[in-house]
Amino acid sequence: MIQLFKPYMDEEEVQAVAEVLRSGWIGLGPRTTEFEKQLAQYIGVSYMIGLNSATAALDLAVRLLDIRHGDEVIVPTMTFVSTAHAVAYSLATPIFADVDEATLNISLEDVARKITPRTRAIIPVHYGGRPVDMDELRKVVGDIPIIEDAAHACGAEYKGRKCGSLGDLACFSFHAVKNLATGDGGALALNNKSQADRAKRLRWLGIDKGTWDRTEGDRSYWWEYHVDEIGLKCHMNDITAAIGLVQLRKLPRMNARRLQIAHMYTEGLRDLPWLRTPPPDTADSKSSWHIYCIQCEDRDGLNTYLQEKGIGTGVHYKPIHLYTCYGNRPHLPVAESLLPRIMSLPMHPGLSDDDVNYIIDSIRSFQPAASRTGGNTRRPAEMKAATPRPLGQVSRPGELQ
Repeated sequence: MIQLFKPYMDEEEVQAVAEVLRSGWIGLGPRTTEFEKQLAQYIGVSYMIGLNSATAALDLAVRLLDIRHGDEVIVPTMTFVSTAHAVAYSLATPIFADVDEATLNISLEDVARKITPRTRAIIPVHYGGRPVDMDELRKVVGDIPIIEDAAHACGAEYKGRKCGSLGDLACFSFHAVKNLATGDGGALALNNKSQADRAKRLRWLGIDKGTWDRTEGDRSYWWEYHVDEIGLKCHMNDITAAIGLVQLRKLPRMNARRLQIAHMYTEGLRDLPWLRTPPPDTADSKSSWHIYCIQCEDRDGLNTYLQEKGIGTGVHYKPIHLYTCYGNRPHLPVAESLLPRIMSLPMHPGLSDDDVNYIIDSIRSFQPAASRTGGNTRRPAEMKAATPRPLGQVSRPGELQ
Protein backbone atom coordinates (compact mmCIF):
# COMPACT_ATOMS: atom_id res chain seq x y z
CA MET A 1 0.00 0.00 0.00
CA ILE A 2 1.33 3.45 -0.88
CA GLN A 3 0.56 5.40 2.27
CA LEU A 4 -1.14 8.79 2.21
CA PHE A 5 1.30 10.14 4.82
CA LYS A 6 4.39 8.56 6.33
CA PRO A 7 7.07 9.78 8.76
CA TYR A 8 10.48 10.27 7.15
CA MET A 9 13.06 9.15 9.70
CA ASP A 10 16.25 7.12 9.82
CA GLU A 11 19.09 6.19 12.14
CA GLU A 12 19.78 9.83 13.08
CA GLU A 13 16.48 10.06 14.97
CA VAL A 14 17.11 6.68 16.61
CA GLN A 15 20.52 7.82 17.85
CA ALA A 16 19.15 11.14 19.08
CA VAL A 17 16.54 9.37 21.20
CA ALA A 18 19.13 6.88 22.49
CA GLU A 19 21.33 9.76 23.66
CA VAL A 20 18.45 11.29 25.61
CA LEU A 21 17.56 7.97 27.23
CA ARG A 22 21.19 7.45 28.27
CA SER A 23 21.39 10.98 29.68
CA GLY A 24 18.83 10.21 32.37
CA TRP A 25 16.86 13.39 31.61
CA ILE A 26 13.89 12.58 29.38
CA GLY A 27 11.28 15.14 30.51
CA LEU A 28 11.18 18.91 30.02
CA GLY A 29 14.86 19.79 29.93
CA PRO A 30 17.90 20.91 27.91
CA ARG A 31 16.94 19.30 24.59
CA THR A 32 13.58 21.06 24.70
CA THR A 33 15.31 24.38 25.36
CA GLU A 34 17.69 23.81 22.44
CA PHE A 35 14.87 22.83 20.08
CA GLU A 36 12.90 25.94 21.05
CA LYS A 37 15.94 28.11 20.40
CA GLN A 38 16.76 26.62 17.00
CA LEU A 39 13.15 26.56 15.79
CA ALA A 40 12.62 30.20 16.84
CA GLN A 41 15.71 31.18 14.87
CA TYR A 42 14.56 29.20 11.82
CA ILE A 43 11.04 30.69 11.84
CA GLY A 44 12.25 34.20 12.67
CA VAL A 45 10.56 34.88 16.00
CA SER A 46 11.87 35.83 19.44
CA TYR A 47 10.31 32.99 21.44
CA MET A 48 9.18 29.42 20.85
CA ILE A 49 7.33 27.42 23.51
CA GLY A 50 7.58 23.64 23.09
CA LEU A 51 4.32 21.79 23.73
CA ASN A 52 2.80 18.34 23.41
CA SER A 53 0.49 19.27 20.48
CA ALA A 54 -0.66 22.05 18.19
CA THR A 55 -4.01 21.83 19.95
CA ALA A 56 -2.27 22.88 23.17
CA ALA A 57 -0.58 25.71 21.26
CA LEU A 58 -3.93 26.97 19.97
CA ASP A 59 -5.44 26.74 23.43
CA LEU A 60 -2.56 28.71 24.96
CA ALA A 61 -2.73 31.34 22.21
CA VAL A 62 -6.42 31.92 22.95
CA ARG A 63 -5.72 32.12 26.69
CA LEU A 64 -2.83 34.55 26.23
CA LEU A 65 -5.23 36.92 24.48
CA ASP A 66 -7.63 36.58 27.43
CA ILE A 67 -10.45 35.42 25.18
CA ARG A 68 -13.42 34.20 27.18
CA HIS A 69 -17.17 33.63 27.28
CA GLY A 70 -19.06 36.01 25.01
CA ASP A 71 -16.09 36.68 22.73
CA GLU A 72 -15.96 35.62 19.07
CA VAL A 73 -13.05 34.21 17.10
CA ILE A 74 -13.23 33.80 13.32
CA VAL A 75 -11.92 30.46 12.02
CA PRO A 76 -12.05 28.77 8.61
CA THR A 77 -14.44 25.86 8.38
CA MET A 78 -12.09 23.78 6.19
CA THR A 79 -9.55 22.66 8.79
CA PHE A 80 -8.98 20.12 11.54
CA VAL A 81 -11.40 20.45 14.43
CA SER A 82 -8.68 21.60 16.85
CA THR A 83 -8.78 25.08 15.36
CA ALA A 84 -12.35 25.61 16.50
CA HIS A 85 -12.14 23.45 19.64
CA ALA A 86 -9.42 25.70 21.07
CA VAL A 87 -11.87 28.60 20.94
CA ALA A 88 -14.64 26.55 22.53
CA TYR A 89 -12.31 25.45 25.37
CA SER A 90 -12.36 29.08 26.56
CA LEU A 91 -16.17 29.21 26.23
CA ALA A 92 -15.84 31.70 23.38
CA THR A 93 -17.72 31.29 20.09
CA PRO A 94 -15.99 30.11 16.91
CA ILE A 95 -17.40 32.01 13.93
CA PHE A 96 -16.98 29.89 10.83
CA ALA A 97 -15.83 31.54 7.62
CA ASP A 98 -16.01 30.06 4.13
CA VAL A 99 -12.93 29.27 2.06
CA ASP A 100 -11.43 30.18 -1.29
CA GLU A 101 -12.42 27.61 -3.90
CA ALA A 102 -8.95 27.26 -5.44
CA THR A 103 -6.63 27.45 -2.42
CA LEU A 104 -9.03 26.25 0.32
CA ASN A 105 -7.60 29.00 2.52
CA ILE A 106 -9.95 31.23 4.49
CA SER A 107 -12.06 33.58 2.37
CA LEU A 108 -11.02 37.15 3.09
CA GLU A 109 -14.33 38.41 1.75
CA ASP A 110 -16.24 36.22 4.20
CA VAL A 111 -13.95 37.27 7.04
CA ALA A 112 -14.88 40.90 6.36
CA ARG A 113 -18.56 39.96 6.59
CA LYS A 114 -18.10 38.08 9.87
CA ILE A 115 -16.30 40.77 11.92
CA THR A 116 -18.43 42.20 14.76
CA PRO A 117 -17.71 44.29 17.88
CA ARG A 118 -17.26 40.98 19.74
CA THR A 119 -14.51 39.68 17.42
CA ARG A 120 -11.42 39.19 19.57
CA ALA A 121 -9.15 37.28 17.18
CA ILE A 122 -8.92 35.45 13.86
CA ILE A 123 -7.19 32.12 13.29
CA PRO A 124 -6.21 31.74 9.62
CA VAL A 125 -5.03 28.26 8.64
CA HIS A 126 -2.33 27.88 5.99
CA TYR A 127 -4.25 25.03 4.37
CA GLY A 128 -2.01 22.22 3.13
CA GLY A 129 1.00 24.46 3.74
CA ARG A 130 -0.08 27.24 1.34
CA PRO A 131 0.30 30.67 3.01
CA VAL A 132 -2.77 32.79 3.51
CA ASP A 133 -2.41 36.24 1.92
CA MET A 134 -1.44 37.78 5.25
CA ASP A 135 -1.00 41.36 4.04
CA GLU A 136 -4.52 41.40 2.65
CA LEU A 137 -5.86 39.69 5.77
CA ARG A 138 -4.29 42.38 7.95
CA LYS A 139 -5.99 45.05 5.84
CA VAL A 140 -9.32 43.31 6.41
CA VAL A 141 -9.02 42.75 10.18
CA GLY A 142 -7.13 45.89 11.20
CA ASP A 143 -5.73 45.57 14.71
CA ILE A 144 -7.65 42.40 15.58
CA PRO A 145 -5.04 39.84 16.78
CA ILE A 146 -4.08 37.13 14.27
CA ILE A 147 -3.22 33.63 15.52
CA GLU A 148 -1.59 31.71 12.67
CA ASP A 149 -2.50 28.05 12.53
CA ALA A 150 0.72 26.88 10.88
CA ALA A 151 0.20 23.19 11.63
CA HIS A 152 0.65 22.38 7.92
CA ALA A 153 3.13 25.12 7.13
CA CYS A 154 6.49 24.43 8.78
CA GLY A 155 8.96 25.82 6.25
CA ALA A 156 6.38 27.57 4.06
CA GLU A 157 7.17 31.16 3.07
CA TYR A 158 5.17 34.31 2.37
CA LYS A 159 7.02 37.22 0.75
CA GLY A 160 10.36 35.94 2.00
CA ARG A 161 9.22 35.32 5.59
CA LYS A 162 8.45 31.98 7.20
CA CYS A 163 4.89 31.15 8.11
CA GLY A 164 4.68 31.41 11.87
CA SER A 165 6.32 34.84 11.90
CA LEU A 166 3.48 36.69 10.18
CA GLY A 167 0.81 37.12 12.86
CA ASP A 168 0.66 38.02 16.53
CA LEU A 169 1.09 34.40 17.61
CA ALA A 170 1.49 31.14 15.68
CA CYS A 171 0.92 27.45 16.34
CA PHE A 172 2.87 24.51 14.92
CA SER A 173 2.22 20.76 14.87
CA PHE A 174 4.84 18.02 14.95
CA HIS A 175 2.38 15.15 14.73
CA ALA A 176 3.70 11.91 13.25
CA VAL A 177 2.77 12.81 9.66
CA LYS A 178 3.65 16.51 9.61
CA ASN A 179 6.53 17.96 7.60
CA LEU A 180 8.58 18.14 10.79
CA ALA A 181 7.47 15.07 12.72
CA THR A 182 8.35 14.06 16.26
CA GLY A 183 5.64 11.45 16.87
CA ASP A 184 3.52 14.15 18.47
CA GLY A 185 4.15 17.64 19.72
CA GLY A 186 3.64 21.28 18.94
CA ALA A 187 4.97 24.76 19.58
CA LEU A 188 3.74 28.30 20.11
CA ALA A 189 5.68 31.08 18.34
CA LEU A 190 5.56 34.67 19.55
CA ASN A 191 7.56 37.87 20.01
CA ASN A 192 6.13 39.24 23.27
CA LYS A 193 8.28 38.37 26.32
CA SER A 194 5.52 38.69 28.91
CA GLN A 195 3.28 36.40 26.85
CA ALA A 196 6.14 33.93 26.41
CA ASP A 197 6.81 33.86 30.16
CA ARG A 198 3.13 33.31 30.86
CA ALA A 199 2.92 30.54 28.25
CA LYS A 200 5.82 28.73 29.95
CA ARG A 201 3.90 28.83 33.22
CA LEU A 202 0.60 27.77 31.68
CA ARG A 203 2.14 24.73 29.96
CA TRP A 204 3.36 23.49 33.37
CA LEU A 205 0.22 23.83 35.51
CA GLY A 206 0.86 27.49 36.24
CA ILE A 207 4.15 26.72 38.03
CA ASP A 208 6.66 29.52 37.63
CA LYS A 209 9.75 27.26 37.39
CA GLY A 210 10.22 24.00 35.56
CA THR A 211 12.18 21.16 37.15
CA TRP A 212 15.15 21.82 34.86
CA ASP A 213 15.08 25.53 35.76
CA ARG A 214 15.24 24.63 39.45
CA THR A 215 18.54 22.75 38.96
CA GLU A 216 20.38 26.06 38.57
CA GLY A 217 20.59 29.30 40.53
CA ASP A 218 19.91 29.87 44.21
CA ARG A 219 20.21 26.54 46.03
CA SER A 220 18.72 27.68 49.35
CA TYR A 221 15.12 27.10 48.30
CA TRP A 222 15.65 25.04 45.13
CA TRP A 223 12.47 23.08 45.79
CA GLU A 224 10.13 26.07 46.02
CA TYR A 225 7.98 27.48 43.23
CA HIS A 226 4.92 29.72 42.90
CA VAL A 227 1.55 29.04 41.29
CA ASP A 228 -0.40 32.22 40.58
CA GLU A 229 -2.57 30.93 37.73
CA ILE A 230 -4.11 27.57 36.89
CA GLY A 231 -2.61 25.96 33.80
CA LEU A 232 -2.47 22.56 32.13
CA LYS A 233 0.35 20.05 31.78
CA CYS A 234 1.10 20.25 28.08
CA HIS A 235 4.83 20.84 27.76
CA MET A 236 7.20 19.13 25.32
CA ASN A 237 9.72 16.55 26.55
CA ASP A 238 13.35 15.94 25.65
CA ILE A 239 12.66 12.71 23.73
CA THR A 240 10.33 14.60 21.40
CA ALA A 241 12.70 17.57 21.20
CA ALA A 242 15.68 15.37 20.29
CA ILE A 243 13.75 14.01 17.30
CA GLY A 244 12.69 17.55 16.45
CA LEU A 245 16.27 18.80 16.33
CA VAL A 246 17.16 16.14 13.75
CA GLN A 247 14.01 16.76 11.74
CA LEU A 248 14.65 20.52 11.72
CA ARG A 249 18.04 19.96 10.09
CA LYS A 250 16.38 17.79 7.43
CA LEU A 251 13.34 20.02 6.88
CA PRO A 252 14.61 22.04 3.87
CA ARG A 253 15.56 18.84 2.04
CA MET A 254 12.29 17.10 2.92
CA ASN A 255 10.21 20.08 1.81
CA ALA A 256 12.18 20.33 -1.44
CA ARG A 257 11.23 16.72 -2.18
CA ARG A 258 7.57 17.50 -1.45
CA LEU A 259 7.76 20.32 -4.00
CA GLN A 260 9.20 17.94 -6.60
CA ILE A 261 6.34 15.51 -5.99
CA ALA A 262 3.79 18.32 -6.27
CA HIS A 263 5.25 19.35 -9.64
CA MET A 264 5.08 15.74 -10.87
CA TYR A 265 1.41 15.45 -9.88
CA THR A 266 0.51 18.78 -11.45
CA GLU A 267 2.26 18.03 -14.74
CA GLY A 268 0.91 14.47 -14.89
CA LEU A 269 -2.73 15.38 -14.20
CA ARG A 270 -3.17 18.86 -15.64
CA ASP A 271 -4.95 17.83 -18.87
CA LEU A 272 -7.68 15.68 -17.29
CA PRO A 273 -11.00 17.47 -17.92
CA TRP A 274 -12.66 16.07 -14.80
CA LEU A 275 -9.92 16.93 -12.30
CA ARG A 276 -8.47 20.15 -10.85
CA THR A 277 -4.98 20.31 -9.37
CA PRO A 278 -4.04 22.82 -6.65
CA PRO A 279 -2.53 26.15 -7.71
CA PRO A 280 1.27 26.27 -8.04
CA ASP A 281 3.62 28.26 -5.87
CA THR A 282 4.31 31.88 -6.75
CA ALA A 283 7.31 34.10 -6.15
CA ASP A 284 5.57 35.47 -3.03
CA SER A 285 3.88 32.31 -1.76
CA LYS A 286 5.78 29.04 -1.30
CA SER A 287 3.83 26.13 0.14
CA SER A 288 5.34 23.46 2.36
CA TRP A 289 3.10 21.00 0.44
CA HIS A 290 1.93 19.09 3.47
CA ILE A 291 -1.22 18.15 1.54
CA TYR A 292 -1.73 17.77 -2.22
CA CYS A 293 -5.50 18.14 -2.60
CA ILE A 294 -7.22 17.57 -5.93
CA GLN A 295 -10.85 18.30 -6.81
CA CYS A 296 -12.55 15.77 -9.00
CA GLU A 297 -15.79 14.33 -10.25
CA ASP A 298 -16.83 10.96 -8.80
CA ARG A 299 -14.47 11.38 -5.85
CA ASP A 300 -15.77 8.34 -4.02
CA GLY A 301 -15.47 6.19 -7.13
CA LEU A 302 -11.88 7.34 -7.64
CA ASN A 303 -11.08 6.62 -4.01
CA THR A 304 -12.34 3.04 -4.30
CA TYR A 305 -10.45 2.57 -7.56
CA LEU A 306 -7.17 3.80 -6.08
CA GLN A 307 -7.62 1.74 -2.91
CA GLU A 308 -7.96 -1.36 -5.07
CA LYS A 309 -4.66 -0.41 -6.71
CA GLY A 310 -2.94 -0.07 -3.33
CA ILE A 311 -2.97 3.72 -3.11
CA GLY A 312 -4.09 5.45 0.07
CA THR A 313 -6.07 8.70 -0.12
CA GLY A 314 -7.80 11.05 2.29
CA VAL A 315 -10.28 13.92 2.60
CA HIS A 316 -9.06 17.12 4.27
CA TYR A 317 -11.48 18.17 5.62
CA LYS A 318 -15.15 17.83 6.34
CA PRO A 319 -16.13 21.44 7.12
CA ILE A 320 -16.26 21.90 10.88
CA HIS A 321 -19.56 23.77 10.83
CA LEU A 322 -21.23 20.55 9.67
CA TYR A 323 -20.39 18.70 12.91
CA THR A 324 -23.28 18.47 15.35
CA CYS A 325 -21.20 19.59 18.34
CA TYR A 326 -21.32 23.16 16.96
CA GLY A 327 -25.11 23.36 16.89
CA ASN A 328 -26.70 25.76 14.43
CA ARG A 329 -25.10 25.50 11.03
CA PRO A 330 -24.34 28.58 8.93
CA HIS A 331 -24.53 28.13 5.17
CA LEU A 332 -21.01 28.21 3.74
CA PRO A 333 -21.58 27.40 0.07
CA VAL A 334 -18.01 27.03 -1.17
CA ALA A 335 -16.88 24.65 1.56
CA GLU A 336 -20.06 22.62 1.24
CA SER A 337 -19.65 22.31 -2.52
CA LEU A 338 -16.02 21.23 -2.08
CA LEU A 339 -16.73 18.44 0.40
CA PRO A 340 -17.92 15.79 -2.12
CA ARG A 341 -15.07 16.42 -4.56
CA ILE A 342 -11.84 16.99 -2.60
CA MET A 343 -9.27 14.23 -2.23
CA SER A 344 -5.74 14.23 -0.82
CA LEU A 345 -3.12 12.23 -2.71
CA PRO A 346 -0.10 10.55 -1.09
CA MET A 347 2.45 13.19 -0.09
CA HIS A 348 5.61 12.51 1.89
CA PRO A 349 9.36 12.60 1.13
CA GLY A 350 9.59 8.81 1.11
CA LEU A 351 7.65 8.53 -2.16
CA SER A 352 9.83 7.47 -5.06
CA ASP A 353 9.41 8.78 -8.60
CA ASP A 354 8.08 5.34 -9.51
CA ASP A 355 5.46 5.62 -6.76
CA VAL A 356 4.34 9.03 -7.98
CA ASN A 357 4.20 7.93 -11.62
CA TYR A 358 2.18 4.86 -10.64
CA ILE A 359 -0.32 7.09 -8.80
CA ILE A 360 -0.57 9.41 -11.80
CA ASP A 361 -1.03 6.54 -14.24
CA SER A 362 -3.69 4.99 -12.00
CA ILE A 363 -5.67 8.24 -11.84
CA ARG A 364 -5.41 8.71 -15.59
CA SER A 365 -6.78 5.23 -16.19
CA PHE A 366 -9.90 5.94 -14.10
CA GLN A 367 -13.18 6.80 -15.80
CA PRO A 368 -15.57 8.98 -13.74
CA ALA A 369 -19.15 7.74 -13.47
CA ALA A 370 -20.43 10.45 -15.84
CA SER A 371 -18.14 9.37 -18.66
CA ARG A 372 -18.98 5.67 -18.09
CA THR A 373 -22.67 6.43 -18.49
CA GLY A 374 -22.27 8.77 -21.42
CA GLY A 375 -22.79 11.98 -19.42
CA ASN A 376 -20.85 15.17 -19.86
CA THR A 377 -17.38 15.17 -18.35
CA ARG A 378 -16.31 18.61 -17.22
CA ARG A 379 -13.68 20.11 -15.02
CA PRO A 380 -14.91 20.72 -11.44
CA ALA A 381 -16.47 24.11 -10.63
CA GLU A 382 -17.65 24.67 -14.20
CA MET A 383 -14.13 24.80 -15.63
CA LYS A 384 -13.13 27.83 -13.58
CA ALA A 385 -9.39 28.39 -13.48
CA ALA A 386 -7.69 27.14 -10.33
CA THR A 387 -5.61 30.24 -9.66
CA PRO A 388 -5.09 31.83 -6.24
CA ARG A 389 -5.19 35.53 -5.47
CA PRO A 390 -2.14 36.81 -7.45
CA LEU A 391 0.92 37.32 -5.25
CA GLY A 392 3.67 37.23 -7.86
CA GLN A 393 5.22 35.34 -10.73
CA VAL A 394 4.22 31.68 -11.05
CA SER A 395 7.15 29.30 -10.68
CA ARG A 396 8.08 26.96 -13.50
CA PRO A 397 7.16 23.26 -13.13
CA GLY A 398 10.12 21.29 -11.86
CA GLU A 399 11.88 24.33 -10.42
CA LEU A 400 12.98 23.89 -6.81
CA GLN A 401 12.12 26.90 -4.67
